[in-house]
Amino acid sequence: MNNENFITVVGSGYVGMSIGVLLAQNNIVTIFDIDKSKIDKVNKKISPIDDTHIKSFLNEKDINITGTTSKDKAYKQADFVVIAISTNYDPIKKSFNTVSIDHVIEDAVSRNKKVSIILKSTIPIGYSEFLSQKYKNNKIIFAPEFLQEGRALFDNLYPSRIVVGSKCEEAKKFVNLLVEGAKSKDIPIIYTNPKEAESIKLFSNAYLAMRIAFFNELDSYGITKNLDVESIIKGVCLDPRIGDGYNNPSFGYGGYCLPKDTKQLLNDFENTPEALISSVVESNKIRKNFITNEILKRNPKVIGIYRLVSKKNSDNFRSSAIEGIIKRLIKHNLNIIIYEPKLEAKNYLGFKKINDLNNFKNMSDLILVNRKDDLINDVNEKCFSRDIFGYN
Repeated sequence: MNNENFITVVGSGYVGMSIGVLLAQNNIVTIFDIDKSKIDKVNKKISPIDDTHIKSFLNEKDINITGTTSKDKAYKQADFVVIAISTNYDPIKKSFNTVSIDHVIEDAVSRNKKVSIILKSTIPIGYSEFLSQKYKNNKIIFAPEFLQEGRALFDNLYPSRIVVGSKCEEAKKFVNLLVEGAKSKDIPIIYTNPKEAESIKLFSNAYLAMRIAFFNELDSYGITKNLDVESIIKGVCLDPRIGDGYNNPSFGYGGYCLPKDTKQLLNDFENTPEALISSVVESNKIRKNFITNEILKRNPKVIGIYRLVSKKNSDNFRSSAIEGIIKRLIKHNLNIIIYEPKLEAKNYLGFKKINDLNNFKNMSDLILVNRKDDLINDVNEKCFSRDIFGYN
């Protein structure tokens, strides 16, 4: 590799590790994280997150990737700093909390005046422009990610599109690095202004949330009217204008992105007439209330929660749909137990974790399953799930 760039990726989650591994095929990549245990894993070529392709690349590919907890090592030599840390939604401020991003940029530019900053974290519309003005730096560039948990590297290797909120030379150079690392080469690329790139990210996730909410409401209707929901969904989705995908009923949408991104977009609609985005957010609450009531109708004595993760092949619990159901069930003082092998703690939200799956099955008289699994097929009669098609 003759034209290697020094690239630091801040954050060792799905976004950070997938972009880091992709770029490490042809560049020198450093993963920076304050969590030493995660950095130790990176340095041992062990993936800190559950992603089959990332694990495979770390084990089998000759890629130049290391980890550090040192800010000096992370930033001083870097040509690019890619910020891939989470931005939680603050319900009081009604906006993403960007404090951690501010700290990273301050740390990076104070150590390296020439560095280009690539923002992968989801941000409010107008934020990257604000940063450019604050630091008088046109090399702070928003380049959103469009990834799925559990297949983040795959989605970087075969991207649906590359969107960059800048038309400067540094932006084009970074896009070339992404294309160089990708397996597919005929990739749609959009260079646009910062606010438009930020809007593409939020509106994309809002649409996915809207589609999930639509099919969940269809499912609620089918349950209430005692209809065959599977045949209705199949009939609807055979229309090529609608198609398959994001049509499998669930306990609600959840995970890293959709809940917070829809709320952020709703806030960005301030002073703009709207009805649809607020309806999507409200629909998800209504769906979880509906599912909770369906559970309560069964008068369970012991409710087993089978997996806390948002979806199959994921290790993310945050804002998962099942978490929303658990919080609603808490109000009814029910006996709840949890089976989640990815959970290190002995309890979750005050409820006991059961490590042995057979004990879990025997102790539960109703098992909540957001996404079905062959491991519990033997107790289907105990299971409550709205997973019709068996995919995420």
